[in-house]
Amino acid sequence: MSRRQIVIHPAPVLRRKAAPVARVDQGVRDLVGEMFEIMAQEEGIGLAAPQVGESLRIFVTGERASDGEAPVPARVFVNPVLKSLEGELEPHDEGCLSLPGIRGQIRRPTKVTIEALDLEGRPFTLVSDTFCARVWQHEFDHLEGIMIIDRMSMLDRIRVRKALKDLEADA
Repeated sequence: MSRRQIVIHPAPVLRRKAAPVARVDQGVRDLVGEMFEIMAQEEGIGLAAPQVGESLRIFVTGERASDGEAPVPARVFVNPVLKSLEGELEPHDEGCLSLPGIRGQIRRPTKVTIEALDLEGRPFTLVSDTFCARVWQHEFDHLEGIMIIDRMSMLDRIRVRKALKDLEADA
């Protein structure tokens, strides 16, 4: 059972730019293991370290799919860098484990090239023009202190205003 849990907005760690991982060691591997556990328990598609209270540049993706989308492969991204964002800005309904009950249409580029390290510290590069590209961008945003509420249209922000105020009041 994981000792960490999902951090909910407006926790300050969600708004900080995460620190680079200096070395992929057992501590990082233990954190990643917990992140996979939590993501599975919460039925998430992706999870960034700040969402479990760790301000580190790590995110994981899991074997789940969004409605009508192919499953996103289970993978670890340490110190990821989005090398290119291409294609039309396409809207898609997104939610976030750190913003329970809040969803909005988020416009993102359709094709992404990402570079990162794996759990052995080896670099890799991936390119996707599938749902993976959206998930990578969403999780990368968390490492920059950006949340979906920052990318929502004004109409969506107005629509979720009460739910946001309720989260903030519960904090």
